[in-house]
Amino acid sequence: MIVDDSYTVEPWALSETSLDLATLPQSESVFALSNGHVGWRGNLDEGEPHGLPGTYLNGCFEFHPLPYAEGGYGYPESGQSVINVTNGKTVRLLVNDEPFDLRNGHLHSHQRRLDLRSGLLHRTTTWTSPAGCTVKVRSTRMVSFTQRTIAAVSYEVQAVDTPVRIVLQSELVANEALPTSSGDPRAAAVLASPLEAEEDEAQDTRLRLIHCTRGSRLRVAAAAEHVVQGPHEPRVTSESSADVARLTVISTLAQGESLQLQKFIAYGWSGTRSLPAVRDQVEAALAAAKATGWQGLVDEQRRYLNTFWARADVEVEGDTQVQQAVRFALFHVLQAGARAEQCSIPAKGLTGTGYDGHSFWDTETFVLPLLTYTSPSAVAEALRWRHATLPTARTRARELGLRGAAFPWRTIDGAECSAYWPAGTAAFHVNADIACAVMRYVSATDDEEFERSTGIDLLVETARLWVSLGRRDNRGAFHIDGVTGPDEYSAVTDDNIYTNLMAGENLRGAADACERHPGRAAELGVDIREMATWRDLAVRVYMPYSDELQVHEQNAGFTSRQRWDFESTSPEQYPLLLHFPYFDIYRKQVVKQADLVLAMYTCSDAFTAEQKKRNFAYYEGLTVRDSSLSACCQAVMAAETGHLQLAYDYAVEAALMDLNDLERNTKDGLHIASLAGAWMALVCGFGGMRHAGHSLSFAPRLPDALKKLTFHMQIFDRRLRVEVYPNHSVYTLLKGARMTLRHYGVEFEITDSASVLQPIPSESPGRAPAQPLWRRAAERSAAAAPSHAGGRSATAMQQQGP
Repeated sequence: MIVDDSYTVEPWALSETSLDLATLPQSESVFALSNGHVGWRGNLDEGEPHGLPGTYLNGCFEFHPLPYAEGGYGYPESGQSVINVTNGKTVRLLVNDEPFDLRNGHLHSHQRRLDLRSGLLHRTTTWTSPAGCTVKVRSTRMVSFTQRTIAAVSYEVQAVDTPVRIVLQSELVANEALPTSSGDPRAAAVLASPLEAEEDEAQDTRLRLIHCTRGSRLRVAAAAEHVVQGPHEPRVTSESSADVARLTVISTLAQGESLQLQKFIAYGWSGTRSLPAVRDQVEAALAAAKATGWQGLVDEQRRYLNTFWARADVEVEGDTQVQQAVRFALFHVLQAGARAEQCSIPAKGLTGTGYDGHSFWDTETFVLPLLTYTSPSAVAEALRWRHATLPTARTRARELGLRGAAFPWRTIDGAECSAYWPAGTAAFHVNADIACAVMRYVSATDDEEFERSTGIDLLVETARLWVSLGRRDNRGAFHIDGVTGPDEYSAVTDDNIYTNLMAGENLRGAADACERHPGRAAELGVDIREMATWRDLAVRVYMPYSDELQVHEQNAGFTSRQRWDFESTSPEQYPLLLHFPYFDIYRKQVVKQADLVLAMYTCSDAFTAEQKKRNFAYYEGLTVRDSSLSACCQAVMAAETGHLQLAYDYAVEAALMDLNDLERNTKDGLHIASLAGAWMALVCGFGGMRHAGHSLSFAPRLPDALKKLTFHMQIFDRRLRVEVYPNHSVYTLLKGARMTLRHYGVEFEITDSASVLQPIPSESPGRAPAQPLWRRAAERSAAAAPSHAGGRSATAMQQQGP
């Protein structure tokens, strides 16, 4: 776990002050760099030791078979896994012929620092070789936000106490050996040597390798250029073979002298372009990067991030650990989507191979809301990727006997990759999640051209799916049977309330878009009768309710099931999916992750305030949070229903999901949706932010441990700052024309001339709801929240007993 004194708590960086090989795989994930197109895990420069080598290109994957004990109609025929492409970050060092290897010799100091404002990963190491020669190594690494295909390394080695002969080997390496995967189904399939060599070249200081994947036939190119500086004109040679291209630099350094290497790496891939075209692509990108120069790339990166932080920063006073965590979260969510550009945003971003690099509904429900208000261009690109996969989704719908489009539960290129129907294809809510992401983006940005050219297609085809999937009963209510909602511990059920309500939003949004764009609606074959059907069904969606318990049911009949025996379940038996058969789980009242509770947030107006309180209390006692997506949802609704301490506990859990490795699988990559959820817990939970159509409202309230919460957002072509104090909040318009907001339901106007202060009404907290035994949220107190730089706390989440 990343909870010891090696990791400091500071507001704008994550620093590791000593090397712990036991947590090396986790550190490779948290120190990963990406721009949404190129991803580099935080492996050590010298390549070894490592936990999981990782270099990824978004959308670059290989097929693998999906074994079935019995075949079935509509089963996906093959899976897809992200692959480790050509590694360009390796720089090996030999000191008087001895490899620089931190497992040997004596390590005097080691520090890595991820600077969240500059987007750079710095490393400083002082090491003495087994023969007694001491060197200091400094490196800085980046993946460029401004030059999409470029990554770069600055590497320097200095002789400390004696003259030394230095050899640097800068490499491009394909088909690296990978560790075997675990038995955890959330881990990735391991694909050995997925790349076939097509071309290799080494000329002067330029290296290039081109490969093609064996099954998916994607062509992958990597090229590197170098700038070498050092005393006595270092000797430079280069060579290449099928899977390795290497530049070797040899120099003798006197005490205090340094050898410097700057390395620029360009990546490209395509499923359609020829080898010469892909080669020219990386060579052109490399030429542009070298012309910009190392310092130029650094300056561009800083300017890009300055702009991002001005519209996205969240300030937390009273808990420095959460302050660091939310900025860490914002940075990594940005990295996951900033330059994806018509590719998906995977559940792990480009930080690891967990979930095989697939994209899920997580993207539209958790990641895109954050980006909508902080980096909206990334949202448009993510939705354009969904639009590009519409032909595949239409085909899938026809295969299932449905109209419209059926988007996949998990995918890389748009084809369904889930081999498990109950928790895969049956989770049709992904289609409404996509539709609602379209509506949210269009509403927040007024991007009419996007809605006309892209959004309306997604809205119409998903609306048609719901009409063909659902049914009316003899009273006219609209039901959707045999589906799986967000809670994967209740599969193939009737009338999942989240699915029904989100489908209603989808149907209503499609009709509204068609009214705004009648020409495009006509092109899609939408007439007045179809629009009327959508509106009618939207108001008739069925919401199952237990009159006996006075709560809504997550799905029809849910509250009549046997309750899970939490008292007989030991803490070692979580997550349940790894210790109990699905047959047993599906029959019981137990909730893997927020489902109905999520519906109360996404479809807030469908519930009264009193219903929200009763529902939240009931489902708290059943929710085991075996998913990283749950805590942030529970934080938002705990805050809305007046349980501020519980909301704070859940917010901390979401924020520290990866920094404290709470799910014990950060080694496989970061939980991008949970990181986005940390922002959601603070802004939508304690900030009480709700956006519906052209209405923006706030109902802020802080837990006792926090002194102040400040957040920024971009919406309606305006930039807004909200400051929340214990007794009042302050709203400031930083950019744009005057706007109308709501504070606890009361409208008021703000202009760029002054801030507006609004009082926060007092509220008496009700009785805190109970959680399942061993799955209670760890209580976060002010004493547990570090107030200064220091070691990380392990108290963010504990499996607590009675």
